[in-house]
Amino acid sequence: MSLPPHLPPLRLTGAKVLCDGALQDRCVALAGGRITDDPLPAVDLSGYLVLPGIIDLHGDGFERHIAPRPSAPFPMATGLATTDREAAAHGVTTAWLAQGWSWEGGHRSPETAEALMAAMADYRPRALTDLRLQIRAETHFTEAEDRLIAAVERHAIDYVVFNDHLEEGYRMSRCQPADFAYWARKLRIATEDLQSRMDAARSRARAVPRHLCRLAETFDRLGVSYGSHDDPNGETREFYNMIGARIAEFPLTRAAAAAAHAMGNPVLMGAPNVVRGGSQSGNIAAEDLISEGLCDVLVSDYHIPALPLAAFALADRGVLALAQAWEMISTRPAAVMGLADRGFIAPGLRADLVILHAETRAIEATISGGRLSHLSGEAGHRFLSQSRSTATSHLPLAAE
Repeated sequence: MSLPPHLPPLRLTGAKVLCDGALQDRCVALAGGRITDDPLPAVDLSGYLVLPGIIDLHGDGFERHIAPRPSAPFPMATGLATTDREAAAHGVTTAWLAQGWSWEGGHRSPETAEALMAAMADYRPRALTDLRLQIRAETHFTEAEDRLIAAVERHAIDYVVFNDHLEEGYRMSRCQPADFAYWARKLRIATEDLQSRMDAARSRARAVPRHLCRLAETFDRLGVSYGSHDDPNGETREFYNMIGARIAEFPLTRAAAAAAHAMGNPVLMGAPNVVRGGSQSGNIAAEDLISEGLCDVLVSDYHIPALPLAAFALADRGVLALAQAWEMISTRPAAVMGLADRGFIAPGLRADLVILHAETRAIEATISGGRLSHLSGEAGHRFLSQSRSTATSHLPLAAE
């Protein structure tokens, strides 16, 4: 199965369009998968907003599509197709799926990661969303270093973050035995086996710094973007910045976020944290960091629908104007990953657009690379009504 053709050349008129940092009354033309400024047949989108496609730098919600329950996995191809559709329905046009690479094993094992890489390579040619993989590499998994490098190189992985959840695991085993048991059940092992794996990982602590430096040197050579996840303090962020891991995902404290900001490292926080009004795990509130200018990008984390919801929540609460809030899920993520062809609306760029009903805030159409990945509601009626003209008589029905 191949991708549907690009939308025919057309012009979106009557909408408020996010350009140059503000919502403006203007039209957007697209042809051949790119934004253009040519005069073209029009689709009237009065009453709508046209915004840049959402770029999600970190999401693990796909895991629930592959394994809705820990003991009930589905084929990876099915899970990726469902993730593709869910992303499109919520305005996402580029997404990194965050896959573990850990001593834990189970769904975060190298075997699972390599299987997902292979499934992604097979699915990507027919994906409407630009789906990519981020690898979350546990720092104490030193014995798998060569295997990780080989997998990153073989599958052209372009984003890696370093995790160190070992001490969190020990705290959980001491203070939250029920949570520790649940963690073991998700991995489909006994709690004793999980404890043994943690002990073995901790025994490799002295090898970790050189291991990370070797990985950083390799990633620099391969052009891989890399950073760290869950920095607990400024000292940890300073170490990662020193070895080149300059993206700070989900800093746990204000001190860690402030250190990242002082060093010019982009800070990524979860959109669900914003929508819910705080961290589900009791860490720093993303909105507080945003208010202080200490957060640059929002990501889906565990819930893709939270991305557009977070942008509107920030606007409704008076934290940011909608245009600036939307940039946190489009323009700024593109800049972090060096994607010069997307993230804002301008002639010559990739046609990644979100068409959102201004009153209901429903995302009624998503255009990814000039192709319809989602279409519904009144916007669907307006697009399809253009089939009466020659210009739109071949409109692909890639609707939800």
